[in-house]
Amino acid sequence: MRAVVQRVSHAKVTVEAQVVGEIGSGLVVLLGIARDDIQRDAEYLVDKIAALRIFDDGEGKMNLSLTDTEGALLVVSQFTLYGDVRRGLRPSWIDAAQPEVAEPLYEFFVAGCKSKVAQVATGSFRRTMRVELSNDGPVTILLDSRKLF
Repeated sequence: MRAVVQRVSHAKVTVEAQVVGEIGSGLVVLLGIARDDIQRDAEYLVDKIAALRIFDDGEGKMNLSLTDTEGALLVVSQFTLYGDVRRGLRPSWIDAAQPEVAEPLYEFFVAGCKSKVAQVATGSFRRTMRVELSNDGPVTILLDSRKLF
C-alpha cells in the first residue's frame, strides 16, 4: 500500500461537477493499493498518518500530528501510484489491486482513519475525480507499507 501525504490549507474532490469531499487545514492522502496488500498494511498506514509530526508547533518546528492539531483528512483512491514505467513509456498496472480487492481495503483504511481523526472526507472510488489542493509548506511525504513486512 502506498500513500502520498500532503499537508494542505484546504482541498476538495469533485466528480461530475459535484463536490464529494472537502476539507480545510489537514492532510490529503492519495492511496494506492497493491494486489497483495492486506488489512495489516492499511492499519500501519492509518496509524502512521494520524501520528506523523508534520505540523508546526508554536516555535515553527514540525512537532505536531494531525490528531494534535485536530486537522481534517481527505482520502482519495489512486491506483496509478502503482503504475510501473521501468520498461517503456506506457504504465503497467500489474502491481495494482483489482477493484474487487482494492475497494474493501480502501473502505477499511477510511474506517480506520475515522476512528482516529474527527473529520474524514473521501473521493469516490473508481471514478474520475478532480482533486484541488493548496499544499501547505509544501510538505509531501511518501509512505509505503510494503517495505516493512
